[in-house]
Amino acid sequence: MDEIDRAQEASEQFLAVVLNEHQRNRPTGPGLKECEDCGDDIPLKRRKAQPGCTRCINCQTNFEPRRLM
Repeated sequence: MDEIDRAQEASEQFLAVVLNEHQRNRPTGPGLKECEDCGDDIPLKRRKAQPGCTRCINCQTNFEPRRLM
């Protein structure tokens, strides 16, 4: 195993720990009825699909970093 393999392994382990921590701290109760960013109502359908949500879909989309494919 060379230096790059070790760095990749360490990166994967770090990512696994961070994702696990995020899942444990994720809200599971009912989400907000109003978006924390814009104040608009969050549709019931979204709140049921994403328990613990705090933003409407538009604000959540703007909040998340863009992923390059």
